[in-house]
Amino acid sequence: MKAAELGMSRKQLDFVANSNARINIASGSIRAGKTISTLLRWIMYVATAPSGGELAVIAKTTNTAASNVFIPLQDPNLFGPLAQHVHYTRGAPTATILGRQVRVIGANDSRAEERLRGMTCAGALVDEATLVPQEFWTQLLGRMSVPGAKLFASTNPGSPAHWLKRDFIDRRDELGIRYWHYVLDDNPSLGDDYKNSIKNEFVGLWYRRFVLGEWIAAEGSIFDMWDEEKHVVDTLPEIAKWISVGVDYGQTNPFHATLLGLGRDRRLYAASEWRYDGRQQRRQLTDIEYSERMRGWLSNVAGIGPVRPQFVTVDPSAASFSAQLRRDRLTPTPANNAVLDGIRTMSSLLSAGKLVVHSSCKALIGEMPGYAWDDKAAEKGEDKPIKVADHGVDALRYAIFTTRALWQRQLALAA
Repeated sequence: MKAAELGMSRKQLDFVANSNARINIASGSIRAGKTISTLLRWIMYVATAPSGGELAVIAKTTNTAASNVFIPLQDPNLFGPLAQHVHYTRGAPTATILGRQVRVIGANDSRAEERLRGMTCAGALVDEATLVPQEFWTQLLGRMSVPGAKLFASTNPGSPAHWLKRDFIDRRDELGIRYWHYVLDDNPSLGDDYKNSIKNEFVGLWYRRFVLGEWIAAEGSIFDMWDEEKHVVDTLPEIAKWISVGVDYGQTNPFHATLLGLGRDRRLYAASEWRYDGRQQRRQLTDIEYSERMRGWLSNVAGIGPVRPQFVTVDPSAASFSAQLRRDRLTPTPANNAVLDGIRTMSSLLSAGKLVVHSSCKALIGEMPGYAWDDKAAEKGEDKPIKVADHGVDALRYAIFTTRALWQRQLALAA
């Protein structure tokens, strides 16, 4: 199968033809074609890789490897007859590609580098390299001792202070690394309507990273599009569906619950909040008391009446409170605490005018303008919000991001 048969761009074809260095990195925007070109190059490499060493596919987790690497490789619409020569069962430690055994390694923490001990590597494919710990990457390069061994990595960009950018991409000439920078418009298989929808979805930091493919620092206000005149309302429309209550659990810190509804006008509404600050009240509540008071709030929400949301999304670290809710017949769902993905989703909704807050949510409204990136974390190449005055924002993030399957389609239809 020729690469051109995949409808590839010049940049993709250039990667496939010329990624012959020891380390080859493709970085850039989402949906720009990085994955297809690196996967095609990888399967070509496996066919001719030197013997005397192991091959490895590396991702943050083995589930990620299955989703991002093996499902596409096994798709005959993408890789034609080659797909039938790729065999992998999700969660398994090894795969078979073109008859050659390939190790599948999850690298999701600093201890992951222990999985490389004793390995002699003839080649590696690294998916989302910015998510791999630096210690693991260093250990992997040290294990690539077979003559002619090559590494192929793809990633979305992060902070310019990230170790991958600082220590490798910026030193690519010195280290003999080949590097390709992709932007969204590089992908010829995407229609203009789809590209425009992606461009409209992302704002600020996310636009520059995920559309333009830039390595840019997260700094300043996170929700810089927040505008009280635009995003705060005194009157709620008819609510079509009470989606969730997001709960940020606190004992020494405030306990905050936010009620999320989907309006008939196809917008999400943070309609009400219940908050208890043990420090201010000089008395901490037990889990039983928290459950009782939160259920009392939901039984008669001010200006709304009784509400039974479809989900109660609870801070995943609050195991004891979740157990109490189950005893009280209010089934909790562990919140999806993917912080950056949740922030990005909220930013897109706010920018599009699809997320609105009722004026009764005083604590949440007070937190939104001051929710900011941590400059000290940025110096280390990490994207983290400052953990101050964020309880209402976290509760809303839990409510929105955990339940996105319930509201995404309705909001997309209205767009």
